[in-house]
Amino acid sequence: MIAALYGVAGVPVDPDAEEARRLLLDELAKPEYQAARPTWFDQLSQAVRDWFVSLFSGGGDGGGAVLPVILVVLVVAALASALLIYGLPRLNRRAAQDAGSLFGDEDSRSADDIRRASTAAAARGDVATAIIERFRAIARTASDRAAVSVHPGTTADDFARRAAQAFPAAAGLDRAARVFDGVRYLGEPGAPDDYAMLVELDDEIRASRPASAAGPVLTEAPR
Repeated sequence: MIAALYGVAGVPVDPDAEEARRLLLDELAKPEYQAARPTWFDQLSQAVRDWFVSLFSGGGDGGGAVLPVILVVLVVAALASALLIYGLPRLNRRAAQDAGSLFGDEDSRSADDIRRASTAAAARGDVATAIIERFRAIARTASDRAAVSVHPGTTADDFARRAAQAFPAAAGLDRAARVFDGVRYLGEPGAPDDYAMLVELDDEIRASRPASAAGPVLTEAPR
């Protein structure tokens, strides 16, 4: 390269070592060479890449032992972020949807509200409505106590079967489901005896502890 520089200058001589070093530094100081030099960002990026390569290759001081820790931290951070950003809202939406659905109808009333509606219907002689509302009150009570989940698509028979397991002392759940289906879907008028049976069943479930529950029995005074 030095010989070429001298040839361009028209001086075809061989420089000594010091002169050659000076000429080389002068050449490298030209703008086109300076523009080609790596920037600080390039050097930093290369250093980071080299570090990651050393981790995967097991090189460096303890790099191989650090890699699993980094991977675990990254995975945990990703899962936590996904849970906070996406998981919880979906769970909340599902819980709200389940709480507002009773046997194919949207119903966000509390068990006490449904129970009062049943009592009011019975007082005015509307036995069919009283039966429907009382069975809904039973289902909402079991759901609120986390004894039986009630979600869109749950049928009266399905609820009765699972409620019988959660409240083994509460007899008549199968009959209650049949009465509800007959009145709700088949247009049957319902009988006062059926309503009385549902009231008794409701009071019994409210005073019972689910079979899977722990702790003291929590009771409510029948209304």
